[in-house]
Amino acid sequence: MRVELQNEEHCRYLRVYHYYRNLILSGQMKSETKLPSIRKGASELQMSRTTMENAYMLLAAEGYIVSRPQSGYYVTDIAEKQEEGRKIASRHVRKQENPVVYDFATSNVDKESFRFELWRRYMKSAMRQDERLLSYGEPQGEQEFREVLSEYIQKTRSVICSPDQIVIGAGIQSLLHILCPLNHKKRTVFFRDSEFVQGMTVFEDHNYRIAGSAEEEIGMYYVSPSQMTRFGGVMPIQERLELVGRAEKEHFLIIEDDYNSEFKYFQKPVPSLQGLSGGRNVIYLGTFSKMLLPSIRISYMILPPELMETYEKRKNNYNQTASKAEQIALTQFIRDGHLASQVRKSRKIHLAKAEKLADSAKKILGKDVDVQVGAAGFMVQLTFAEDCATEKIAEKAKKKGMTFLEVEKNRMLLTCAGVSAEKYEDAMKLLRECTEKRMN
Repeated sequence: MRVELQNEEHCRYLRVYHYYRNLILSGQMKSETKLPSIRKGASELQMSRTTMENAYMLLAAEGYIVSRPQSGYYVTDIAEKQEEGRKIASRHVRKQENPVVYDFATSNVDKESFRFELWRRYMKSAMRQDERLLSYGEPQGEQEFREVLSEYIQKTRSVICSPDQIVIGAGIQSLLHILCPLNHKKRTVFFRDSEFVQGMTVFEDHNYRIAGSAEEEIGMYYVSPSQMTRFGGVMPIQERLELVGRAEKEHFLIIEDDYNSEFKYFQKPVPSLQGLSGGRNVIYLGTFSKMLLPSIRISYMILPPELMETYEKRKNNYNQTASKAEQIALTQFIRDGHLASQVRKSRKIHLAKAEKLADSAKKILGKDVDVQVGAAGFMVQLTFAEDCATEKIAEKAKKKGMTFLEVEKNRMLLTCAGVSAEKYEDAMKLLRECTEKRMN
């Protein structure tokens, strides 16, 4: 076979990328099909090995193929999954009689808060760094990125660390898979937030026991102090100090999942558990999914000295799961001050929307409902009378196209990101209609 290619060298790998991508998505190349080696592919297509490597790297970064050490490149099941997803979506559409009009359940980022055109420029710049993209990248994450990240989180989150303590991964779960084998003592973990099922599953997969109480003898204590609940409770400084002291006394590790610390609205910044501990006994986790986009799957883990020695011995056994191109782009994005600017913009937009939603709820629902803006995140809580059948109200509202993040007893939790502010009053009027017969 032969691919028609343009003369421009920088376009060639994209043409090869699209060629294989179309074969995969059309089903002509099935899952587990082995691609030609770099050398063989270059020979068959009559082009340089560099061009083939660039094309394969891009295909791998986007999940179309996977590299298996000492074996080669293989097609993933991405086409089958997409087709199954389309079938499920099609069935869902057929079954869904009441499409969602007011989505107060989404945890997505507000589209107005992110400068897509700016991020595209940084990604394009990263993709032009051909030489750097030829390799898989460092298992621990790009050195340059870790240096910039270390400086940023020390300034913004009171974290104590060096670049060598940071491990980069594609999402928190991928990092937990690295973490679990590092701890050989007290393989019992307590989750302060019992709703983090995905995290619990990872630990269970590694033969950890999930403790039912923090009073048990544990090896790890998993907590999100910047957002203790979905509504946004923040752990007070005194409780933080007590937890750090207990961890040192009882010789267990704290896992501090600080995924939403930038979005605290109504109180002064509180030092991280990691900082309060002096960098000991605390594993610190952070992510860019909330600050930027959920689709930017870059998270990081800061290991305390007691785990670094074990990690150093094992790290070459791990492949880097986060996109190298995104790490390169994010490095310069942070250096140029855009991350700090993005956080400020996002906080301003989300707080304004949360307050607007709260004002609309107070205006339309009246004194019958207590309305509160969450201390962190972008949540609004509606509290009805004790005897109010909120679950039935939610069912009625759902039939009219309104969804909620959480409904229990006399309480509803709404996110403000998925609905434009101009629609808040109409949404609350609809909710009012659903409550009129239920609040008596």
